[in-house]
Amino acid sequence: MNQKPRVVVAMSGGVDSSVAAALLVEQGHDVIGMMLRLWSEDCGAGGSNRCCTPDQMADARRIADQLGIPFYVIDTQAVFRNTVVQYFIDRYAAGQTPNPCLECNRLIRFEWLLDHARAVGADCLATGHYARTAPAPDGSIRLLKGRDPRKDQSYVLSVLTQDKLRQVLFPVGDYVKAEVRAIAARHGLPVASKHDSQDLCFLADGDYRRFLAEHAPDAVRPGPILTRDGRELGQHTGLPFYTIGQRKGLGISAPEPLYVLAIDPARNALIVGTRAELGRSALIAGHVNWIAGSVPPEPLRADVKIRYTARPAPAAVHPLDGQRVQVVFDAPVRDITPGQAAVFYEGDTCLGGGIIAL
Repeated sequence: MNQKPRVVVAMSGGVDSSVAAALLVEQGHDVIGMMLRLWSEDCGAGGSNRCCTPDQMADARRIADQLGIPFYVIDTQAVFRNTVVQYFIDRYAAGQTPNPCLECNRLIRFEWLLDHARAVGADCLATGHYARTAPAPDGSIRLLKGRDPRKDQSYVLSVLTQDKLRQVLFPVGDYVKAEVRAIAARHGLPVASKHDSQDLCFLADGDYRRFLAEHAPDAVRPGPILTRDGRELGQHTGLPFYTIGQRKGLGISAPEPLYVLAIDPARNALIVGTRAELGRSALIAGHVNWIAGSVPPEPLRADVKIRYTARPAPAAVHPLDGQRVQVVFDAPVRDITPGQAAVFYEGDTCLGGGIIAL
């Protein structure tokens, strides 16, 4: 009789990863639970990262004991601080608005943790992400949206390569959140009604402005607020404190509402304008990952998301040299923000994505 694969489950103490583990045990897999201990700015003062508090570790260990699987905590503080947190600081200092979850998935969950999973003889790494995979006719693996459109996390998984997709499982991707909670209740898991985790887990208090002022003081300098034609309307308090499309909190008055149009780190200037000036019809993205493993030979049509919560917009995607693309939208799109990811979809299939540069 063929033995089921050994699977490491990335456990967080939350309902999604707990149900992922329960489903795999139910299916007969040899399951091991692993939890990452991540860096937080107050770890040295007895605090903890909000993704791995002592209570969450206790919940994950309790779930593992209940399911009868081994459980290990992997100290990931140094590598997380030197990669994900430093990326967050550096991108803000460069005048961008980064999404650290993308970098965490690329370097921590699906590299660092996957390496640890392989080291204990696991065939696969499973997570509680709401996404799915499926074989393509050419033998490659497709990344699909999760069945729950409100919880779909394929956007932050667009960094995955074919090699990684062949080694990962998303057990809850075929369920909606209510079904996941019902499965947790059926298994008697005490996390069935637990709230979802929050982004920016490494901040002690959730205040990224304070964090940047302390950790990147050179990037937080007052400077001019300018219109596109160079008129100065006031002073900003530091470029990292603003994002494209922002209207409130600019501290200036004008005959009509003004929005942040661009961030200009070379001049340390915040560029503002009217709502009519806000939309853009094109962007350039770099560091593009094509999930199929190869660059399309010609431009393609796709629905493109410019932020995790953005509505997909129809566009033409033109591959360029140097892992770049130009995305030309059918109609102007608001709030295109350097540092965020532009992710391309064909129906439910995530084709890939890259980091918005321009």
